[in-house]
Amino acid sequence: MAITVAASRLGTSAFSDANRIELRPNWSEEDAKVAVRAVYRQLLGNEYVMSSERLESAESLLCDGSITVKDFVRAVAKSELYKTKFFYNNFQTRFTELNYKHLLGRAPYDETEIAFHNDLYQNEGYDADIDSYIDSEEYRECFGENVVPYYRGFETQRGQKTVGFNRMFQLYRGYANSDRAQRQTQGWLTWELGRNLSSPVRTPSTRQVLSGNTGGDREQRYRVRVLQSAARRGPQVRQLTTEYVVSYDSLSAQLQRINRSGGRVLSVTPA
Repeated sequence: MAITVAASRLGTSAFSDANRIELRPNWSEEDAKVAVRAVYRQLLGNEYVMSSERLESAESLLCDGSITVKDFVRAVAKSELYKTKFFYNNFQTRFTELNYKHLLGRAPYDETEIAFHNDLYQNEGYDADIDSYIDSEEYRECFGENVVPYYRGFETQRGQKTVGFNRMFQLYRGYANSDRAQRQTQGWLTWELGRNLSSPVRTPSTRQVLSGNTGGDREQRYRVRVLQSAARRGPQVRQLTTEYVVSYDSLSAQLQRINRSGGRVLSVTPA
């Protein structure tokens, strides 16, 4: 059954009849190899993995039953391979979006989720941030120890916010597309999350809007109003309101600079 009547246009047809990949009791080595391939495909954004890049030690541990699928997911997410593809060359907001997509199978729902992981990374480091997804109650309920994460953001299910369905299509660019092929280093969802708006559903190939008109327009420039302390040190008696006019593609970086400077965003509106 198709996820939506527009499944073929949205590029989700490949998921309509796909079964979840799980290592069940009495699984075989071939079953484990299928799970390994599925984890790579899910976590590496549908990008081909060369033989020299594979995590052979972790693969062997999974195949002989020494670790679970969940453990293998953790090993890939903490690997230099994952960092090279998604961490080093991206803004933190984009990396957080991709972590939600790869590890929890959905898009972030709101700005508080982005802020939580940004703060966690800054205060406790990379490994703690990755662990927070995999050790979460959400991961446990959805995937457990031996289900390979999948794009559950396309489904209607308990605990899934409806806004997540639209947001998922901002991050998902089609079954044959890879996350690095998009050449997007800044967050796709910054504008919508900052204003607590729903995202429009866009087709993978053309980004044509299929429904809604509440998402950000990348041709538009935006005015950011910020409440900034007059002094960074000492008693903060007076506060100033500052405005910045930036393009959509510069919005994420500007919001990060505001956050680092101690400012508070009051509004983001079309300029």
